[in-house]
Amino acid sequence: MSQWAKKYSLQIFLMSLVVVFAIIAAWLYWPREDFKKAPDFSMQNVDGSTVSLDSTNGKVRLFYFYFTNCPDVCPPTTFMLSEVQTLLQEKGVFGKEAGIVSISFDPERDTMDAIKTWSQKFNADYSGWYFLRGKEEDVANMMPALDSAVMKDQDGNFTHLNVITLVDQKGNIRKAYNANDRERTTPEIIAEDVMKLIK
Repeated sequence: MSQWAKKYSLQIFLMSLVVVFAIIAAWLYWPREDFKKAPDFSMQNVDGSTVSLDSTNGKVRLFYFYFTNCPDVCPPTTFMLSEVQTLLQEKGVFGKEAGIVSISFDPERDTMDAIKTWSQKFNADYSGWYFLRGKEEDVANMMPALDSAVMKDQDGNFTHLNVITLVDQKGNIRKAYNANDRERTTPEIIAEDVMKLIK
């Protein structure tokens, strides 16, 4: 070891320690985008086409799971999504840069005709609002990955979480809204979050 290195060995050690801690701190606290990915799927849309996660990539999407015989939360939440649709239409992004994906978990009763009647009640714009129908088991299995869930009792009745999930253009899950919380989940808040991802 040179005389210089011996003379300044403590300072060299301390400086190395500072650099190591700086690297560790940067790794721990640097903003990262390790978002959870939305699950892949392939289902029939109300217009007869097949829709998948990949086919809707490039748009910011709002996912919602529902059934048309829902006695309580599905109608008002779907109405709220129709208000989001209107706000995004006014900004000129709906169907081009943003969309809504409503997926039925009750395919036995939710025929394509039933889904079409349901969607028309809410003035759905099919250019950006997908109403999908898949196998009951497949839908139930994908729901937890989108922060939702459904349970079916022995009588065939459903209990489900009332969640809207925000997914970005690359298929990353960015946020989940409790649709029962009408203070923190409003059409304006959701539309604003969608616009932030578009910009």
